[in-house]
Formats: sequence, structure tokens, C-alpha cells
Amino acid sequence: MSHTPLPGNRDTSWLGWPFFDARHDELGHTLDAWAAQHVANVDHTIDTDTTCRTLVRTLGEAGWLRWCVPAGPDGSWGGKLPEIDSRAVCILRETLGYYDGLADFAFAMQGLGSGAISLGGSDAIRARYLPRVAEGSAIAAFALTEPDAGSDVAAMTCTARLDGDHYVLDGAKTWISNGGIADFYCVFVRTGEAPGARGISAFVVDANTPGLDASERLDVIAPHPLATLRFTNCRVPVGNRLGEAGQGFKLAMQTLDIFRASVAAAALGFARRAMDEGVQRARTRPMFGGTLGDLQLTQAALGDMATAIDASALLTYRAAWMRDVQGTRTTRAAAMAKMTATESAQAVIDRALQMFGGAGVQSGMMVERLYREIRALRIYEGATEVQKLIIGRDILKS
Repeated sequence: MSHTPLPGNRDTSWLGWPFFDARHDELGHTLDAWAAQHVANVDHTIDTDTTCRTLVRTLGEAGWLRWCVPAGPDGSWGGKLPEIDSRAVCILRETLGYYDGLADFAFAMQGLGSGAISLGGSDAIRARYLPRVAEGSAIAAFALTEPDAGSDVAAMTCTARLDGDHYVLDGAKTWISNGGIADFYCVFVRTGEAPGARGISAFVVDANTPGLDASERLDVIAPHPLATLRFTNCRVPVGNRLGEAGQGFKLAMQTLDIFRASVAAAALGFARRAMDEGVQRARTRPMFGGTLGDLQLTQAALGDMATAIDASALLTYRAAWMRDVQGTRTTRAAAMAKMTATESAQAVIDRALQMFGGAGVQSGMMVERLYREIRALRIYEGATEVQKLIIGRDILKS
């Protein structure tokens, strides 16, 4: 059981904010109409792997994945614009997230999974992988986290040793989104040029490379394709290294800086949908001779929810605008946006679910699905606690 999405009633007035230009306004409205027709009614009873593959193909055929890679020389890399536009990526994630969490996931992982290629790949590597990402014919994945190295990325132990014209990878990665269905992985491993973060390099590894095993799948509260990757004497050509040896940590952080604000945007999409579901419930649910919305407690809750959403949106699109327009370092701004938007969305969704009472926890209800979807966003791409550290350290440094 689920509620019918609310196309036509969705508030898109925020597209008129000064963070955006005419291109973003057109993108937002065109995408909203498309998403209401094509991803609003995803069948979540179908196998999740199949659903994600279908969504990637659908997004690619419609041209939306072109926004998550750069165009390259003469458009040969398949992107929409010469450089990735953070505001456009955020608009895409917020809108897709409003209609379906897996649609947002499918889009986001194409960008994050190929981001290191966009930033650090050779022209040959970019030409080989990025057009397929943009058209949805290849699924990308970002392999950074390890069983004992999550928030502390510099503690990773997965290694690569140089052997002639190949590197040999050994070790494990875990909680890898698109694990098991990806066609290639951007993998960060220790190559030992220096201690800590300065001794990490990045490689693109095809899923069918001998020595790579992605068969160990992970089940979570909101079904997504996740896996543990195991590398055993996995030989990767030197030409598949992304950027210089020992520069992988920097490349990973640059990739996360581009897409971290978009996590906030996805949370915004979830929160706005929960708000709309809650408002509809408040207007129509009979309660004590009136409606749920007649109660001052409900009105106060809606006031809190709306304010939290707007505060999150302002922080999110400020961070994206700073990167696109000012060209400045946005680590602190993106951390503020990610922390505030994900934590606020959790509170907004929880309050919306409360308005539904027992119906809110019924499997298949939109608010129930949102409740499960939002929880991971407070952890991945830097948990809330890590965002606080990033912000605090940046303040002290500056």
C-alpha cells in the first residue's frame, strides 16, 4: 500500500532563489514532470538489483545521467556540461528523491562511482568509461570503506603492489553501493608511497577482473545493492591508476566534496515528500469533530518541519552555489549542509509518520519507506559526527 505521488502540488518555488539561473529552473521543472511519470510508481516488490539496473538504464536513456559526468573534449565523455554542475546534481537528487529513493540512489551512484575517473583519469580512461556511465549502459561504484576503515579512511589496509606493468590488489572493501551489480569499481588502496593518507592510490577495476569477488551481499533496512568486495592477487594494469601514485586520498576527498552536498539534497527530497504526505494527512484525517490539521499541536509540528526544510535547503544550495559560482573550497559548507539536511530530514519524516499513527508503520506506506530510506544518509559519505569534526577543525584552521 502506498500513497499516490503528488505531481502538480509539489512546491518548486525554491527554484526561483538567487542560487539558480534559468538553466536550473528549466531543469527542475522538466525533471519534475518526467519523474512524476517515470519513477513515481517504481515497483518495490521486484528484485532490487533488477530495479536498480532498470532505473540506471531509464535515467540514461532520458539523458539525466549526462549531468553527473563532464562533457570532455568535443563532448566525447558524454556529459551535459564541460564541468559537473553541483546545483544541477542537487536538483536532480532532490527531485528524484522526492519520488523514489532507489531512483535517487541509481543516479547518485553513477556520479559518485565515476567521480574519481572524471577528476583523475587519463583521457583514455575517461573516454572508455564516462560515456557508458552517461548513457546508462555501465553501472559505476565507489569502493573506499573497509571493515575497519570507515570514517578513518587513512586507516585502510587493502593494498596494491607494483609488479611490472600491473598492480596486484589484495584485501577487502565493504558497504560498497552497487556492489555485485556494478560493471566497474573505483577502488582506493594503500600503495605505500608515504605513511597514512599520503600512501593511497586509486584504480578503476572492471567487475570481471580475475581475483575480484563481489558475491558477499549485504542486506539493510532500505533495500539497496550493497556488497563486500574481496581482492585476492587481483591484477590491474598500471594504466588503470587514477591520478598520480599516492594521491588517491586527495582524489577521494575531492570526489566526496563534489557529491556531499548532493546527499543533503537527497535528504531534502525525502523531507519534502514527507512534509507533503503529512500535510495531506492533516487536512483529511478526521479528528475530534474536525481534522488533524485543526489541532494546534499539528500546526506547531508543521511549522517546525517547514522551517527545518528551508534551513536545510538554504545550506545545501549555498554549498553547491559556492562550488559552481565562486569556485571556492566548500568542505565546511558541504559538511554543514549534509549534517543539517540529513538530521532534519530524519526529524521531519519521523513527525510525518507520527501523523499517520498506526498506518504510518504499515509496510509499503510512503512515510514508512521514507523512514527506512533516510537512516543511512546520516552515515554514508561521512557520518554526522564526522561532519561536526570537519566543521570544527576547519573553523580552528581558518
